[in-house]
Amino acid sequence: MNKLLIVDDNEEVRRQLKWGLSRGNYELLLARNGEEALKMFKKSSPRVVTLDLGLPPDENGVSEGLRCLSEMLRYNPLAKVIVITGNEEHGAALEAVTYGAYDYYKKPIDLSELKVIVERAFHLQRLEEENRSLRGSSGNGIVGDCQSMQMVFEQIRKVANSDVPVLITGESGTGKELVAKAIHHRSARARHEMVSINCGAIPENLLESELFGYEKGAYTGAVKTTKGKVEFADKGTLFLDEIGEMPLSLQVKLLRFLQEMVITRVGGREDIKVDTRIIAATNINIESAMADNRFREDLYYRIGVVNIVLPPLRDRGSDLMLLANYFLKSVSGGSGARRFGEEAVMSILNHDWPGNIRELENRVKRAVIMASGAEILPEDLGLKVGGNYRRRLAEEDVTLKEARNMLERDIVEQALERYSGNIVKAAQAIGVSRPTFYDLMNKHNLKSEGR
Repeated sequence: MNKLLIVDDNEEVRRQLKWGLSRGNYELLLARNGEEALKMFKKSSPRVVTLDLGLPPDENGVSEGLRCLSEMLRYNPLAKVIVITGNEEHGAALEAVTYGAYDYYKKPIDLSELKVIVERAFHLQRLEEENRSLRGSSGNGIVGDCQSMQMVFEQIRKVANSDVPVLITGESGTGKELVAKAIHHRSARARHEMVSINCGAIPENLLESELFGYEKGAYTGAVKTTKGKVEFADKGTLFLDEIGEMPLSLQVKLLRFLQEMVITRVGGREDIKVDTRIIAATNINIESAMADNRFREDLYYRIGVVNIVLPPLRDRGSDLMLLANYFLKSVSGGSGARRFGEEAVMSILNHDWPGNIRELENRVKRAVIMASGAEILPEDLGLKVGGNYRRRLAEEDVTLKEARNMLERDIVEQALERYSGNIVKAAQAIGVSRPTFYDLMNKHNLKSEGR
């Protein structure tokens, strides 16, 4: 059963939340202070927590709510902590989000709204668990919550246990090899090797030998008989990366292998039977390549029985910060010692990410090295803050509170523009619930013509 931990020092509020949330399929745990909450958290590992950010401070005046949040996420970075705040604690709520809180909810509590946030948190937890089950042998998981990535996960599940060839398409850096590994590791061939070859990185005169192997004396320097990648992939999976770059002369030979599952080594005469599953990937437009006679149509229909299309990072909405925080925790060892500042979040949301996930991962690694303190800044990522926000800061004398409000308004306004007023998509894009998004719109007097 899903475990939900409720942390509040007010007995009446605990009773109210217990009554309102007990109708869900949750095992409820109640804590009245930070110390009690942390003991329950470490013992029972709840997936979702509602945490009163206004818990009484400790004897040193340190916010008990923020300390408790930090300790929970340090112990389990994947837990979803929803902080509950009073009207006067709005700044602390935003700080809690930068620490890693899943969302914040402002009192007075509307149980129907809070229940929606809690259910979405549990839903996201389940999705992340499924994502982690799709990890390849490299240990890097496929992470995603947007609709297009959920379709990709569903395709992976469906094709994994069949032997049909799969073609994975998408821009460079979108994670095509990770998808190939996920398919292999969920298949019946997982106990055997997945052998990879980059068809665009090997010269044409060597690619045939790399693929099919060669006999001793086949050419100068062939001092012994050598197996190729296809033979090494026997009983396993052969991953043909950047297959769109394969020369036409080799496309013919690959087609023959796919039709008969038989190869002949360079310089050899013997037919060798091979049992392997083919997964191919490319970042080029195959239809255009076929129209230009750069790729054989018959080969396309052989390798593309199932076509999995990976979306570019710029079209993945809320996955941007989901991935950024995933890489940050991975690089930091899950310690929670680093977090993205508000300006860094803005810079991530504003960047077009031409290098996709690979670029995001590399920039986060760079930021962990370059950051001087716990908070990551845009310059640590090698990015710039959005133009409107930066210009206003340069032209006006503003307080820190005013600057935060300007940044917050910019993020909400840009999300509304990007998704044509669709509140659901805009809220997902900036990683908050729909009620919280409406709250932010009202705060900044923003209106939407969409839904």
